[in-house]
Amino acid sequence: MFGFGKTSRVRDLTPAEVAEGVTRGRFLLVDVREPNEVAAEAYPECVVVPLSTFDPTAIPDPQGREVVFACRSGKRSVTASQAAQAAGLPYDAHLAGGLLAWKAAGLPTKTGG
Repeated sequence: MFGFGKTSRVRDLTPAEVAEGVTRGRFLLVDVREPNEVAAEAYPECVVVPLSTFDPTAIPDPQGREVVFACRSGKRSVTASQAAQAAGLPYDAHLAGGLLAWKAAGLPTKTGG
């Protein structure tokens, strides 16, 4: 689906690091899950750019924030980060463990996307 160079690397961030970064306005959280998944349960503050139709240029301007990818378990977010890097973007961070780790850390979610 995506062609990746061997130079891409992805940094793992913990749920606590991501939550704090979003709260402080340092991170733009980009959820790459599908719309039906997001409608069922979502991160409180995120933009949605589904991996199935992933276009790194569809990510909104982070306006000085660092882009952090997220998904359900942490696999698709790695793929999204690698795809963004292959497109020349400096987005190398993801939420390790995804929404499952987020909820296990006791962090809030919302329904209805």
